[in-house]
Amino acid sequence: MKNNFCLLYLSCKDETEATKIANELLAKRLIACAKQTAIKSTFRWQGKIEKASEILLIMESREDLFDKVEAEVAQLHSYETFVLEAVPVNKISTKANGWVKDELNGE
Repeated sequence: MKNNFCLLYLSCKDETEATKIANELLAKRLIACAKQTAIKSTFRWQGKIEKASEILLIMESREDLFDKVEAEVAQLHSYETFVLEAVPVNKISTKANGWVKDELNGE
């Protein structure tokens, strides 16, 4: 099976929510790593332009785990409409490849 690693991006309302989601996904081996960074978002919502301070989760995973990650996030996330995005990883260093493969969902 080809690895098909990806980076998942998910904005969260605060650090508490981001940590809760990351820990749950890590415990279920749906992601190998989660990085958190503070962001300022500007977006259209219900016909208006909104602004928010959020925490962005950047997570290392595989494309075939996306649906399982999305289902878990749906149970934990506070937003009515959260945005979970997957970006394919074209190249990864050799040792990181082995580590991510070993940590994800027992495969």
